[in-house]
Amino acid sequence: MLTNLCGVKLKNPVIAASGTFGFGEEYNQFYDVSKLGGISTKGLTLNPKEGNDGIRIYETSSGIMNSVGLQNPGVDKFIKQELQNMKNYDTAILANVGGGSIEDYIKAIDKLNDTPVDIIELNISCPNVKHGGMAFGIKSDVAYEVVKKSKEICKKPLIVKLSPNAEDIIDMASKCEEAGADGISLVNTFKAIAIDIKSKKAVFNNITAGLSGPCIKPIALRMVYEVCKNVNIPVVGMGGITTFEDAIEFIMAGATAVQVGTGNFVRPTTSLDIINGIEKYMEKENIKSLEEIRGIIK
Repeated sequence: MLTNLCGVKLKNPVIAASGTFGFGEEYNQFYDVSKLGGISTKGLTLNPKEGNDGIRIYETSSGIMNSVGLQNPGVDKFIKQELQNMKNYDTAILANVGGGSIEDYIKAIDKLNDTPVDIIELNISCPNVKHGGMAFGIKSDVAYEVVKKSKEICKKPLIVKLSPNAEDIIDMASKCEEAGADGISLVNTFKAIAIDIKSKKAVFNNITAGLSGPCIKPIALRMVYEVCKNVNIPVVGMGGITTFEDAIEFIMAGATAVQVGTGNFVRPTTSLDIINGIEKYMEKENIKSLEEIRGIIK
């Protein structure tokens, strides 16, 4: 199950997804999170953020919607208070970085460069104030710009997290590779809406929110498959993975590793259960390395 992700050795291909696992402390009360291949941190911004007002999590059919708003302590406080504790878990650390401008990304990455973080996961689905509020992850040319400038100063492997709301997900991934990305992770949440018919208002203050969970898996799997066929860098697949079978599907579609998000809320041990499930599957099928099945769907 050993996995090489952009030169970083993971004990297995299962990573806890950003925004669903905090910094690992809460889940470590349920099981030893050192058994994970890696942990992607809560989305970090240059400065602390309080997040959005109003309802933040809303359950829907086979999934959840969220409008958390990147609540986080900021990069400096993460480095001073959270990072050392995460290193004690003996698993790869992916620092998920968001920003409202290219300058914010660059400053945050610069602060993380000389820390024990293993990988920078650049979240380009954040609002870009310099482009009229449009997310970096929607237009390929805008994404190219932020990835190129981030890569120029980044001392760590740089994985770019893509939004499924991109105009063209294949072109988006290709442009990120062209800009110097070492890897791609996808998909983030789908833009969605929920309405309360009793109050006759939208459930979320921001009207729209991000949809995740099993309901998005078939679409996420298709996007991961398409991107894997069109780039030459590692792809981390995510989107509705709650069982080991789901994880195997993403690997067969070409993913080097997978991230588990919403499933962690449903059952805290989901990621560990997936690791154990993959191991038993490999034993049963006499698979000695995941390379034997990775990308077998042509």
